[in-house]
Amino acid sequence: MTIRYDLPLWRPPSEGSSLIIQSTIGCSYNHCSFCSMYTNKVFRIRPLEHIFSDIDAGARDWPQAHRVFLADGDAMSLQTESLHRILDYLHARLPRLARVSSYATPDNINRKSVKALASLKARKLSLIYLGIESGHIEILKRIAKGASPRGIARAIQRASEAGFQVSCMVILGLGGREYSERHIAATVELVNAAPPTYLSTLQLDLHRAAAPGFVPRWERHGRPFQSLNDDECLGEMARLVAGVAPARPIIFRSNHASNALSLGGILPRDKEAILRTIAQARNAADSWLRPRSLRGY
Repeated sequence: MTIRYDLPLWRPPSEGSSLIIQSTIGCSYNHCSFCSMYTNKVFRIRPLEHIFSDIDAGARDWPQAHRVFLADGDAMSLQTESLHRILDYLHARLPRLARVSSYATPDNINRKSVKALASLKARKLSLIYLGIESGHIEILKRIAKGASPRGIARAIQRASEAGFQVSCMVILGLGGREYSERHIAATVELVNAAPPTYLSTLQLDLHRAAAPGFVPRWERHGRPFQSLNDDECLGEMARLVAGVAPARPIIFRSNHASNALSLGGILPRDKEAILRTIAQARNAADSWLRPRSLRGY
């Protein structure tokens, strides 16, 4: 018997070597207008016996697995007791288990007490992926994020207090040309107020990633959405990197396949080197950039 996945299966780039166990199907929120990852799925929580059966199959096929990613969109929507049972079963079946990770929404982090979050961390659920997208409240409203800058910052702070590593995503180009400056300025303010462990960028491409309705949703407010080109997105990345001044170091990455330019470093230590590379890439135009045929989500 092998694991039977409900496809498509999504996971962060850094979970490429992880055993993936679906604890839920789809996303518990699933209203973000920029995201089409789970539009063909109806959210549901899988029965524990089905999850345990998949863990058994994974343990038989890959007994040396040491990292597990709990899919789909938001395993943290589960009750804490259910997560305890899943994590305990993973420990029983995978003797080398070192880390469990999951996507999370700000709301589902904030619904759990710090004590409950710490109890999950004690069972090695130690890394969560949380989308900031933008720190600007108007953009968050227009993309139907279902979260405010204050709520996002609170979720990062609570998860960090409980001992989690928090990996946050920002979407370049999400405000279009009209909101570009405000998008990055507000995002820098949020990141500086609530620094995550990891900060990554994705690059908006309406043709590849957005759910139907993204542009009309924005245009209902009376202003057409003007997408940013690669150079403008690199300009946003440069302003983001230049503005981030965290109280503790942040590991920065733009290695997601949607980005025109893949970069990495530690902020603020590597800020100047990253900014130089971005400037060189902008001057060299397309020769430094990932071909569009190789980009994806």
